[in-house]
Amino acid sequence: MSDTITTTKHKELFGHPIGLYVLFFTEMWERFSYYGMRAILVLYLVAEAQGANAGLGWSNGEALALYGWYTMLVYVASIPGGWIADKILGQKKAVLYGGILLVAGHSILAIEQMWAFYTGLGLIIAGVGMLKPNISTMVGGLYKQGDVRRDKGFTIFYIGINVGAFLASLIVGYVGEVYGWHYGFGLAGIGMALGLIQYLAGQKHLKHVGNFLGGSENSSDNESMNKPLTKVEKDRVVVLFISFLLVIVFWGAFEQAGGLMNIYAMDNTNRNLLGWEVPASWFQSLNAMFIIFLGTTVAGFWAKRKLKGKVATSLFKMIIGLIIMGTGFFFMTAAAAQYQTTGSSAMYWLVLAYLFHTVGELCISPVALSYITKLAPVKYASLMMGIYFAMTGFGNKLAGLLGEASESLGEYAIFTGIAVFCVIFGSLVMMFRNKLEALTHGAEDNEREMHDE
Repeated sequence: MSDTITTTKHKELFGHPIGLYVLFFTEMWERFSYYGMRAILVLYLVAEAQGANAGLGWSNGEALALYGWYTMLVYVASIPGGWIADKILGQKKAVLYGGILLVAGHSILAIEQMWAFYTGLGLIIAGVGMLKPNISTMVGGLYKQGDVRRDKGFTIFYIGINVGAFLASLIVGYVGEVYGWHYGFGLAGIGMALGLIQYLAGQKHLKHVGNFLGGSENSSDNESMNKPLTKVEKDRVVVLFISFLLVIVFWGAFEQAGGLMNIYAMDNTNRNLLGWEVPASWFQSLNAMFIIFLGTTVAGFWAKRKLKGKVATSLFKMIIGLIIMGTGFFFMTAAAAQYQTTGSSAMYWLVLAYLFHTVGELCISPVALSYITKLAPVKYASLMMGIYFAMTGFGNKLAGLLGEASESLGEYAIFTGIAVFCVIFGSLVMMFRNKLEALTHGAEDNEREMHDE
């Protein structure tokens, strides 16, 4: 992908453009709202319809089915969201309108009516579709082509995502479980409103990015947007689509966190800690906590490896990430085995599983975002980011289907099957890595640090 910023110097903070931190906090609050709602959605659906904190009284299978459809549509909406940004609005305005839709959606969920429940979900789907691919494209636009800091920048941005997710799982999860599900939904809306205010306040640091259609601020790039794709661009698109297969498999496994693993924590895990029962939704905060503590370490490891001339391509990282994440499900296999034997499983199995899932996520998710900004043709920048998130959505739907299957196959079979498949699939893609990377035509060659100031 060609350079996406002008040659004007821009101020930096901690070695990165200040605009990165504006987008960091915007995404942090957006993810606070999304993951806060996600932390209690399935629990709300399966909670008894009568009682002090009544839910909808759905079966586990019904709840996981809706969870799968909802999380799929949230990300599939990124395709029209990316197209609208590329063709009509530009990324900056698309993020703004997406934020407004999200505030409306989360606020409506606070109303205790079924029409409000489905309307709120619909507005959230549209809002995430507008915001998610375009804010990520803007992050890539802060860095010049060949700047090795781009992967680090996406990891910092990704930490923002998980600061929001960590706080949401604890705060919204606690409020929802203890005080009322709809109070939790409303609190998520307040978080998104804060993110929108912060985004508007930081516009002076984003003047040079996200203004033009196709993701490019370079006038020559915009003038050539109607030209057909070159052979190099077509090859790079092929590699991106193949890498998206890794994305589908990864999220199909990883998103058991909000569904099957969430229910497993509530029903089958001994959550007693020093005489106090840990809320089931809090276990989802482990992933975010590990990312906050390990994010820069993992990114620094790969950057140093790259600068030393060792294999550290994006595709290599993504394959390794899938294998590591898959390995984490063997701990859930052990948890299921312990439950079958004793009628309860220990909390440390969930902790270990989330640790491995997190390391795997750090190797694949922020790297994939950065990879798209390196390989995607300029005129399809946001659209390709939208397709990536759509693949994430299909992975979420797959996660829901696997969760539903656990009712007939059992958790032991599902957890073990996921672990084995991820390791085998990742190993198979690794066998073809060199041939696939040849199709990138050196997009990641000679990366180095490039500072404006």
